[in-house]
Amino acid sequence: MPRSATHVIKHWLSDIRNFSKLVIKLPLRQYQLKPADAILQSVPHGQDLTFAVLLCRQAGKNELSAQLEAYLLNLYRRRGGGIVKGSPTFKPQTINSILRLTDRLTNPWNRNEYRRREGYIVQLGNARAFFFSADPASNVVGATASLLLEGDEVQDIEQAKWDKDFTPMGASTNVTTVFYGTAWTSNTFLAQSIAFLQQQQAKDGIKRVFQVTADEVEQEVPDYGAFVKTQVARLGRNHPLVKTQFYLETIDGSGGLFPPARRALMRGDHRRRHAPDPGHRYAILVDVAGEDEIEGSQLDRMMLANPRRDATAITIVDLTLPQNAPQDAPGARQRVYRTVDRQIHLGTRHTALYAKIVALAQHWHAPWIIVDATGVGAGLASFLVRALGNRVTPVEFSPNVKSDLGWDFLAIVETGRYRDYLPDQAPDTRQFWYEVEACQYEIGTGPGKRMKWGCWEAPAYDGLVARGHDDLLVSAALVAILDKRQWPGTGESGVVERGDLLDDIDSGDW
Repeated sequence: MPRSATHVIKHWLSDIRNFSKLVIKLPLRQYQLKPADAILQSVPHGQDLTFAVLLCRQAGKNELSAQLEAYLLNLYRRRGGGIVKGSPTFKPQTINSILRLTDRLTNPWNRNEYRRREGYIVQLGNARAFFFSADPASNVVGATASLLLEGDEVQDIEQAKWDKDFTPMGASTNVTTVFYGTAWTSNTFLAQSIAFLQQQQAKDGIKRVFQVTADEVEQEVPDYGAFVKTQVARLGRNHPLVKTQFYLETIDGSGGLFPPARRALMRGDHRRRHAPDPGHRYAILVDVAGEDEIEGSQLDRMMLANPRRDATAITIVDLTLPQNAPQDAPGARQRVYRTVDRQIHLGTRHTALYAKIVALAQHWHAPWIIVDATGVGAGLASFLVRALGNRVTPVEFSPNVKSDLGWDFLAIVETGRYRDYLPDQAPDTRQFWYEVEACQYEIGTGPGKRMKWGCWEAPAYDGLVARGHDDLLVSAALVAILDKRQWPGTGESGVVERGDLLDDIDSGDW
């Protein structure tokens, strides 16, 4: 190789800044270069340092990782060496990591020289990068991490899996290790690793933990700041996903889903109504329970005899758009949902419920009826679709659907878009707020971010509230399904043109 060419290559590889700018032609930002410099300082010296790099969502964490991998493959292409990277899932995360690295190696210098092997190896000269799934069920084959050991989205990786399959890959080489991710709960492998690394950092002064929040990214990328503002307007600053993904604030893995501050956001300043107002839009939300032979005046006796019995809960909401908000402001076109009435029916036959819901749809001129179609609710939902057509949206619950409903309902609450009527002395109102306060949540491990939520205490009925039930709360949370429906046109199908004289529709009996 001519001396001038060798000199150019040495210049390109002298610093990752030059490599990023001159070879990859996608210069890393300053907040990416800080951890890159620390990691590359450790690699050639076998310092056995471990780093944690937390970048807020979509700020370039995967780009940093891919460019580090491409740089090291080039730097050690003659001498040889191995990079090992583990991700929570093979598809899509491991595959995406492979594709991003090969994209960065598709440059004028490397385009015809790198190879993909065995579906999980990228090789350049004598240097290789191995990509594995860290899913608990995955079968990880042995490889040696002599250059770098990386964990991607480590908040979603189980420590037992990492310690068993990945840590040994770097044991014989004193390898530098990097954990990438974002904040999640305080009991994740990533959170516990950060706590340990911060202790080491305090002892020897070597920076091991790099955290870059949305505010810091905005300083270099103003468009990113605008994007985050939109997400905050859509979800709320205190929504768990905003706190963790954009501001790297750890949340509790379990606890009460509606603490006092969140409950305060749910309290409106309007009174309960039993009839529609002209010019308003209404929707009916139904959580369906089983049926019995006994109902009406004997409900108390039934509840005392069978406190496990769920109830069919019906929530009526009034839909409006925010008032006095600039139309170009983030979230300006998001609907506000005001609960105006609710009903609860214990043991009511579904034939009677069908008639009642159809009557309510006519009474409130409701263009939307969201109905639980799970299990015993499937038949009722089918009959309602037959009677009311596309005004009805059936919802079949599953663990994933319930989880998504919880996350989406939190976003509506956190942005002040769910408002309940002023407290009255009605039993169903008391029951609703009891369920809100008693509701618990638990966030599972893994990339799915699945949340279990509900009132999990032992079912009991004391004549005031039914413990261990969340029927009214789930009914209200169905606004999250409604929030995804398109706004209907004006006219009788969408807006109430006049109030009904039927102001005596049964508001439920507990």
